[in-house]
Amino acid sequence: MTTYLILHGFQNHRPVGHWQHWLAGELRGRGHDVRYPQLPEPDAPVLGDWLDALEKHGERPGDGAEFVVLAHSLGVLLWLRAAAAGREPVADRVLLVAPPSPPVTASIPEIAGFADGLDLAAVRLQAPARLVHGDGDPYCPEGADVHYGLPLGLDTDRVPGGGHLNPDHGYGA
Repeated sequence: MTTYLILHGFQNHRPVGHWQHWLAGELRGRGHDVRYPQLPEPDAPVLGDWLDALEKHGERPGDGAEFVVLAHSLGVLLWLRAAAAGREPVADRVLLVAPPSPPVTASIPEIAGFADGLDLAAVRLQAPARLVHGDGDPYCPEGADVHYGLPLGLDTDRVPGGGHLNPDHGYGA
């Protein structure tokens, strides 16, 4: 059995139509342990509160089970901020999906603090990580590979026409 931690993004109230909600159900149905917490104040997130929630929900399983993290959008910046601060939970694998670009994040007052001062040179990911991003993502128009994949040396998958890889771009169940 594998333990999965799914981290949502800004303004995500874990709607039934989102692929993360669907994935959590599918994984549970296969007998896996799934943690899919509602992060605090998703409409006005506070970085410190999200880091505390990550620490709480990101505790490695005590039974030696594989621990996999899937982060989407602002959840990716949460993971990178934790890694830069030395607060990254110990995972076996990490999937980073559709992170917003630093300029876009900085332009949204409610989440600007997630990008402010994020030094990718200080990020030392402990687990193998892969980045998945879509063409035409309005939250990362330059491409996540440019902002994150190349600087962090991540294996990267680009989804043609994928946008933000959310229900608005056809990625629900």
